[in-house]
Amino acid sequence: MTVRSVILGTGSALPAQRVSNAELAERVDTSDEWIVERTGIRFRHIAGPEETTGTLAADAARAALESAGVEASSIDLIVLATATPDQTFPATATRVQSALGILDCVAFDVAAVCSGFLYAVQVADSMLRAGVHRRALVIGAETFSRLLDWEDRTTCVLFGDGAGAIVLEAQDTDGEAPQGILSTKLHADGRYNDLLYVDGGVSTTGTVGKLRMKGREVFRHAVTNLASVMNESLAMAGLQPSDVDWVVPHQANARILDATARKLDLAPEKVIVTVDRHANTSAGSVPLALDAAVRDGRIQRGDLLVLEAMGGGFTWGAAVVRF
Repeated sequence: MTVRSVILGTGSALPAQRVSNAELAERVDTSDEWIVERTGIRFRHIAGPEETTGTLAADAARAALESAGVEASSIDLIVLATATPDQTFPATATRVQSALGILDCVAFDVAAVCSGFLYAVQVADSMLRAGVHRRALVIGAETFSRLLDWEDRTTCVLFGDGAGAIVLEAQDTDGEAPQGILSTKLHADGRYNDLLYVDGGVSTTGTVGKLRMKGREVFRHAVTNLASVMNESLAMAGLQPSDVDWVVPHQANARILDATARKLDLAPEKVIVTVDRHANTSAGSVPLALDAAVRDGRIQRGDLLVLEAMGGGFTWGAAVVRF
């Protein structure tokens, strides 16, 4: 028998405030037509004063636990991916632990920006398969609106806030089509820092800073890197793109989603798209899209999924999962 990390349930949470492109155009020099044509985005959710990365993460975790049909007390590992923690320290994962009433478990954050959820999945998967833990919450959560320069229309229209979560459990699996995480592949290349970054930090400026991006360059790298890492992860699992039922990608830009699908010769209808309603929620994006497709019935048990993302760093990665 082979031990694999199986997804028991999914969950998500979005801030109460939903902002349309037209509403955004009232405060930013932009228009609905300009945003939709370039990004496919129509709406995003913006966190209010009482909504934080931690509160959204806890709400997403509760929804995932309910979906999985398990109690919070059964969780012995929490890995939370975020670039917008509630505090410099302690880890936001510990705030989620407390909010869920879990008295003792391993809890820590992972920082890999938009790829963070994929990084968190591989970390949790490794710990579960090693036998150190049995059941984990893996969360991607962000309040990216706190990092935006609202005078920069090229970036502020792209992002939103939100969180998604999954419950993973180590299980003995066997058979021709076993459930669980079949492969993961991660990459990073710090040479491209200046293409997508925040111009602040505790040890450099003492400020939080604002997001800066060179969009065209990021687009070019994203299409190449994502297609490559998806092929790598499928090869590791002994599979082909034609075997895939659904691609659950990072929701950065509709053009990137389309271009990546074409590069892999995948039918557009196999790609889960939520960027139109959520915008780019960084580490929250993949689990938000996954939960949306599970809850609307598109993703069914036994389906083969590829999760993929690329973010600042650059970091990028993919995971092949039999749901």
